[in-house]
Amino acid sequence: MKRRLSVIPLAIALLFLFCVGSSSSYAAEQVITLKFSTLFPATHKVALLKGEWGKEVEKRTNGRVKIEVFPGAVLTPPAQTYDSVKKGIADIGETFSSYTSGRFPLSEAVDLPLGVTSALQGTRMANAFYKQFKPKEYDDVKVLFMHTAAPQILCTKKPVNKLEEVKGLKIRSTGTSSQIVQALGGAPVGMSMGEAYDAISRGVVNGVVGPVEVMKGWKLSEVLNSCTVYGSSHVNNAMVIMNKNKWNSIPPDLQKIIDQVSEEFAEKQGKLWDELDKEGEEALLKKGGKMITLPKDEQARWKAQLKPILDEYVKNMKAKGLPGDEALKFNIDFLSKN
Repeated sequence: MKRRLSVIPLAIALLFLFCVGSSSSYAAEQVITLKFSTLFPATHKVALLKGEWGKEVEKRTNGRVKIEVFPGAVLTPPAQTYDSVKKGIADIGETFSSYTSGRFPLSEAVDLPLGVTSALQGTRMANAFYKQFKPKEYDDVKVLFMHTAAPQILCTKKPVNKLEEVKGLKIRSTGTSSQIVQALGGAPVGMSMGEAYDAISRGVVNGVVGPVEVMKGWKLSEVLNSCTVYGSSHVNNAMVIMNKNKWNSIPPDLQKIIDQVSEEFAEKQGKLWDELDKEGEEALLKKGGKMITLPKDEQARWKAQLKPILDEYVKNMKAKGLPGDEALKFNIDFLSKN
């Protein structure tokens, strides 16, 4: 009888260990599904690349993390994406910082007309900038990675060959590009790129500031006839961000994998933007449009018109107690070395 009674505690202990082990195993295998909001249409290659990013995360986490991409701004409008991610409406979001002008003041250094030559160069600069300064303006979220589109140029219905021809043109622009349009003598009109096609068709605007990619990606070669390239062009900083609470709830081993995949895809994104720019140029030329590269003396005139934007940035950052002069110097030095 005593031997039988002594077996009972052992059986209970083994049963407890089995239950605990099963519970831990189940918790480890639970799937974390994340909602990813992007402004790009479902067929746009930037949106498709985010799908590839999600598949790579799922693959490397052995299916423990799954990404559900919501393209075309159906989950959250571009200008509200940051707040939507902050509030948890979307777990992950992608948008351009210029859609909420003034919200990310120090990071506006990335968008300045510094003469960036490619999207890959701009993307590397944007990520190096974030790592260097860790701007507090992103403290409400987890930054996965930054990327920039290709250099922003002026695309219009009528060819623009010199500074005087910009005067009076109504140009779709946001953030820094609005300042650029105004400095060149045009009239900036704020709207997302998704609204541009209809606005051009109805004569609300005469053109856009954007990469040549928009000629194909947003089908603007159907309504615009010319793009003007100038040497002091800028890029628009885009962010891929995640809800901070959701990020903190993810086990450290999975966080490490997501960070690794994100770093790799920042490079892929920069290269893709440059490929898309080539496709955009081909689409424009196929429609009978023109690519105009300004001669050096004319480019110098445009650069002189845009120089005050750099000075104003430093002045504004100083007023906010932010290291604008250091930020500007960092980017100028980065571009000269890379």
